[in-house]
Amino acid sequence: MQIAFDIGIILLAYVFGSIPFGLLIVKLKTGKDIREIESGRTGGTNAMRAAGFWAGIATALLDILKGAVSVWVAQWLTPDLWVHVLAPIAAILGHNHSVFLIERDVNGKIIRLRGGAGGAPSVGGAMGLWPASILIILPLGILTFFSIGVASITTMAVGLFAIIVFAVRAFQGEGPWVYVWYGVGAQILLIWALRPNLKKLFEGNERIVKYSLNGWLRSRREGTKVDNK
Repeated sequence: MQIAFDIGIILLAYVFGSIPFGLLIVKLKTGKDIREIESGRTGGTNAMRAAGFWAGIATALLDILKGAVSVWVAQWLTPDLWVHVLAPIAAILGHNHSVFLIERDVNGKIIRLRGGAGGAPSVGGAMGLWPASILIILPLGILTFFSIGVASITTMAVGLFAIIVFAVRAFQGEGPWVYVWYGVGAQILLIWALRPNLKKLFEGNERIVKYSLNGWLRSRREGTKVDNK
């Protein structure tokens, strides 16, 4: 009976993670379908491209809450630490492969489940497991984003930061080792979702955010080349 109850908690986290806040916010603000813009993902970065800075921020905050709430509900319903870890992983999976964003072919056959890349709900899951983690992971993520300027690298860095944070806490005896597996699981899902971006990174074709340090330096170099012609 308890196993079925725990599975129900994890499934609930998946459904909650599936809520496409980016799609809803962009649709309300612009009337556009975020799935038809740039990367087609429903996360904060693409929402920013589709509907502006504040739409992206609102999407990111709500997606962070998806991960955090999934942990808090699991902690409220069961003392099982593994369920506390699996719930936010399920929320990330729902965010990346939303049951509400089913894509079908002309024959009605399901091709895939659309969604985001999982960065924001990964931050939220870590925050749910240890609230103070957001004071470490979020600033590091923002620093990575606005220095390197590559959203995919920033997203994958979040999973790495979570692994390091929970490993250090566990080594110091301040947190359970099982939380490290949250970071590992989140990182696997992030890398899997970003396979197309990894290919672009290796080819040197990945998008660089223009208002990052890297983007600013690149624009200066390109401007200098133009001036010297």
